[in-house]
Amino acid sequence: MTTKIAVFASGSGSNFQAIQEAILRGDLDAKVELVVTDKPNALVVTRAENFDIPVHAFLAKNYESKTAYEEEIVSLLRDKEVEWIVLAGYMRLIGDTLLLAFPNRIINIHPSLLPSFPGKDAIGQALDHGVKVTGVTVHFVDEGMDTGPILAQAAVEVINGNREETASRIHAVEHELYTKTLKQLFEQ
Repeated sequence: MTTKIAVFASGSGSNFQAIQEAILRGDLDAKVELVVTDKPNALVVTRAENFDIPVHAFLAKNYESKTAYEEEIVSLLRDKEVEWIVLAGYMRLIGDTLLLAFPNRIINIHPSLLPSFPGKDAIGQALDHGVKVTGVTVHFVDEGMDTGPILAQAAVEVINGNREETASRIHAVEHELYTKTLKQLFEQ
């Protein structure tokens, strides 16, 4: 049975694109019911529109609290019978409202081998620390920042001093690992 998902993103949406393309190829039995973004002008909005996928774009500053905008999102997700939330470059911590509404049903991808380099700019952190290997982690989301149980990891060689090439390698691994991990989760 096809799994109904929502993808949350704040940026370009390359992981969203990879997931949607895997769905269209038949590699992932899922349907993106909604893209949620906190950046109404982000490229992910255009990508979603190109696939005729509805978008909920919001600005957190227009709400009195995180609870207020998360309650609105939960209502939209319930209306669309969404089963899983897939974070794909969503740059906000998930709050209690979403965590309680989707217990153990929120997944994130992070561009490092967690627990190393959590939070923002993991690629920059890896380069600054001079590590030779970094990677990609897919994990469940909990109340912390990149602290939830790890589902899958893959190593990526760091190209010393070359952020762009290192990021490119990480994104290529992300696109493959995320789809593979989601497929395993949804088939359980």
